[in-house]
Amino acid sequence: MKILVCISHVPDTTSKITFSDGDTALNTTGLQYIVNPYDEIALSKAISLAEGGKGTVTVINVGEAITEATIRKTLAIGADEAVRVNAAPRDAWFVAHQIAGYAREKQFDVILTGKESIDYNGVQVAAFVGELLGIPSVSTAKKIEVAGDSATVEREIEGGKEVLSIPLPIVVGTAEGVAEPRIPNMRGIMSARTKPLTVIGPVDVPVWSKVVGYEAPEPRGTVTLIDAGEVEKLVDLLHNKARVI
Repeated sequence: MKILVCISHVPDTTSKITFSDGDTALNTTGLQYIVNPYDEIALSKAISLAEGGKGTVTVINVGEAITEATIRKTLAIGADEAVRVNAAPRDAWFVAHQIAGYAREKQFDVILTGKESIDYNGVQVAAFVGELLGIPSVSTAKKIEVAGDSATVEREIEGGKEVLSIPLPIVVGTAEGVAEPRIPNMRGIMSARTKPLTVIGPVDVPVWSKVVGYEAPEPRGTVTLIDAGEVEKLVDLLHNKARVI
């Protein structure tokens, strides 16, 4: 079984986010980057599916040279090899085309992504890749099992859960619960240095969207405390000041 895991290089949530170039670009000065947490879940699941000689795990990242330290971490966690598409990931449509272009050539049985990246939260790449390859895709999966030439995928829906049996190949966007993220050990860290990391060029994709600008959230306002007995005052503030009723 050949498994491809799609990896995003994202800012650590503890980093202070600011913008540059007139609020049209992310200011990367001093930012710390990590493997997207949902992609780490996907990678951990892929490794467990491949253990015991059942398959191989390849990771793919769309990014420039700065992402290679992040990619090496995925190799230390347990991926067998890595591919970097040498291009800035301008949007989900562009990224999906790069992944699909590589996957189409290599014929993977299972393609795993995180359900979303924590920087843009678009929940788009898994569905785009499935559409571009003409194979089934499932987003926000909570459980994945593979047996023979089919996969059983469970996901939460309103009021319950949905269990699907789908023939391979398949694309799955993973959520919490699919697997516990793995921590690289010393052996993995040392072996990551010698595992293959291949750099390939991007495929051309028409530009259909662009970032016009970024805005930081409005700062939180002050808290107004109302005595439990002042119901009329509370209603007045909610109606006239907060305008929520």
